[in-house]
Amino acid sequence: MATNLALDDKLLEEARIVGKHSTKKAVVNEALAEYIQRRKQAEIINLFHAVDYDPDYDYKTQRNKR
Repeated sequence: MATNLALDDKLLEEARIVGKHSTKKAVVNEALAEYIQRRKQAEIINLFHAVDYDPDYDYKTQRNKR
């Protein structure tokens, strides 16, 4: 998909050098992948507050059932 974007050339060049990419396209693709990964990780962290904890659960008993 061809897309025209107005990007900051200095920022893009710095990202290309830091990321050791040979093309601007590679920089943008990796940046998008990292953005998506970070957003998904943030969603997972929010799930930790949604799980009910059972104070009576004994993990040692579960281990011994093998």
